[in-house]
Amino acid sequence: MTDELEAFVADRREELAALALDLLAIDTANPPGDTREIVSLLEEHLSQYPVDVERVAVDPAKPNLLVTLPGASDRTLLYNGHLDTVPFDSGAWSHDPLGERVDDRLYGRGATDMKGAVAAMLFAIRAFAETGIEPPVDLAFAFVSDEEVGGDAGLPALLEDDRLEADACVIGEPTCEERRHSVTVADRGSIWLTLEATGEAAHGSRPVLGENAIDRLYDAVGTLRKRFGRRRLDLDPAIEPILEESIAFYGPTMGVETARDLFETPTINLGVLEGGDAVNSVPQTARAEIDIRVTAGVCTADLLSEIRECVADCEGVTVADVAWSVGTAEPIDSPLVEAVASSAEAATGERVYRRSATGGGDAKKLRNAGVPTVEFALGTDTVHAIDEYTTVDALVGNATIYARLPERWAAAADGADVRP
Repeated sequence: MTDELEAFVADRREELAALALDLLAIDTANPPGDTREIVSLLEEHLSQYPVDVERVAVDPAKPNLLVTLPGASDRTLLYNGHLDTVPFDSGAWSHDPLGERVDDRLYGRGATDMKGAVAAMLFAIRAFAETGIEPPVDLAFAFVSDEEVGGDAGLPALLEDDRLEADACVIGEPTCEERRHSVTVADRGSIWLTLEATGEAAHGSRPVLGENAIDRLYDAVGTLRKRFGRRRLDLDPAIEPILEESIAFYGPTMGVETARDLFETPTINLGVLEGGDAVNSVPQTARAEIDIRVTAGVCTADLLSEIRECVADCEGVTVADVAWSVGTAEPIDSPLVEAVASSAEAATGERVYRRSATGGGDAKKLRNAGVPTVEFALGTDTVHAIDEYTTVDALVGNATIYARLPERWAAAADGADVRP
């Protein structure tokens, strides 16, 4: 069964590339994130196959598409991909950001994040449909909007409405670089702080008569970094194998010690700093937005409590707003992880790391909803970059792995050893 599906994909690589270019030709930059045209294209493409297709929209301009291909059991494997992209400045590109092929490369905004993976998922549907092979499990596909801005019209709306009942999920986020492959099995917890500082206005020529709110705020950020930035996190032993895989994956690009610090200590980034009205005035107010990340398994709420206490010690500075999340992880030896990693290793012939992401996205939402989830897609390290591209080989590899996955996941879930 697997060989027939792989041969089907391999024999139609040019058709797969053409499908990816069709998706790239539709501008879905978010904002505004209008996905109506691309969803219509998907509906037309899928109309020729024996699948159930349903458009679901809480925002008329940002519809989502649910697709179901029945299988031989009552278990369901979900594939998730987002249709929106980050914006682009066409004048800065050397190639057409709405799709251009040069030899084996397909350029375009979203080529690797993640319209290329969406095309591969669509091709996996075609492979099952045209070969007449019945998947061993039900296959569900959620092609969603609004991911790039963390909006509510996409995956959150489907989860809120209980539209995603699945036993496992793979998200087509790019997790690989050239000759370095990985499946993302965890994400990090986050604390987004908004700090406000007040001071006393004065003339810029007599700063000693005032209290500089920006100085107070910057000192508070420095205090946060000093107290927490080098603190070793109390990590859950169950996370240790993921941590070691993550360090091994990131080490070649950032250095082993830097990679270790990335996961063993909090990261603190001052993303926004605002204050002051004129160069010759002592600012009376200031505002900062700070992004703090911690490894899965760390109690984010406890750390936030300590951070609040720290800010309370900083004169004139208060926490104006906070949003936080807890990192999530899929067991490194779970049937889903083994199935995705083994499928990718068989297709690439190379090691596939089982690592944590440095941030967090839709995988966190699905895991928190009780759906075991990983991220995987072959691609390039040009995510969100000028001249973003993927390759035809990556498209074929993804379609092959996505078509292979149901059989391997079903076997792994039944206790079989699926490692190559």
